[in-house]
Amino acid sequence: MSISSEVISEQTRASVNIVRNTWPLSNIQALFDLPFNDLLFKAHTIHRENFDPNAVQISTLLSIKTGACPEDCSYCPQSVRYDTGLEREALMEVRAVVDAAKAAKANGASRFCMGAAWRSPKDRDLNKVTKMVEEVKALGMETCVTLGMLEDSQAQRLKDAGLDYYNHNIDTSEDYYSEIVTTRSYQDRLDTIDNVRSAGINVCSGGIVGMGEKTDDRAKMLQTLANMEHPPESVPINKLVQVKGTPLDGLDGTESIDSVEFIKTIAVARILMPKSQVRLSAGRSAMSDEMQAMCFFAGANSIFYGDQLLTTENPAESSDHKLFKRLGIHPATV
Repeated sequence: MSISSEVISEQTRASVNIVRNTWPLSNIQALFDLPFNDLLFKAHTIHRENFDPNAVQISTLLSIKTGACPEDCSYCPQSVRYDTGLEREALMEVRAVVDAAKAAKANGASRFCMGAAWRSPKDRDLNKVTKMVEEVKALGMETCVTLGMLEDSQAQRLKDAGLDYYNHNIDTSEDYYSEIVTTRSYQDRLDTIDNVRSAGINVCSGGIVGMGEKTDDRAKMLQTLANMEHPPESVPINKLVQVKGTPLDGLDGTESIDSVEFIKTIAVARILMPKSQVRLSAGRSAMSDEMQAMCFFAGANSIFYGDQLLTTENPAESSDHKLFKRLGIHPATV
């Protein structure tokens, strides 16, 4: 049963101002049930109260170690279990990573994210990654890495190197998770986030939509994030990119997610986590300019910038420049 926008407005104010981290699932489901215009109005109002509505934070993501991951994440072309034609690449040298960061900064990125296809990093690999963090940080950029599962001591080493953000997505709801990943548990993901938070590193955690999950799964995923003791500072919302050779390739339209439902997911994320950056991540290449504009109105205020996200396609930088100019959007400053 849907709840009137007046009731939701009161519940939203109470949740945002008093008990923001204890959202009941029924309230989140009610947000998804709101008329589209009412939901967007509420989300945009909250967004405008907390951020410059015409500023978008720009991040660039680089794969610093590609392929041969032992995990079985059904969406991922980097899994060693799937034949996707992806060539394996060893961990990059520090200088090459720093050169890529310099180019990203020159093109307007304020945060440089480095991703490695590991289940979890070995200490010898972490030696090189911490050097990357130190040198990218010295460029005056925010730093982010995603390396798989972390022990608390590893998180502390990254913090000591100056890491600003650690990305570790929960992917979907706990109920649906086993349909997507079996080689690590949902609790494993939450434990890594706890280790990152305990080390004093900002958390970047979101999920992927359009993997055959239901609206309730999206609601539960956002509930898990919003009800953390400290919600993630950055919340990437990915739209599944179907990659040939992965188990999720070939989902039909009834199993994926349409534009309206995706925009609603962005809006609900903004309402539940008013202080977080909500990032349009994978899947933007398939989004029209109009769809992205609606996402920005609904509360998205961060994007990945550059023509590739790890191993999947992303809009060309020139396309993003044109879109920003058309919309009157400017890059957010650090």
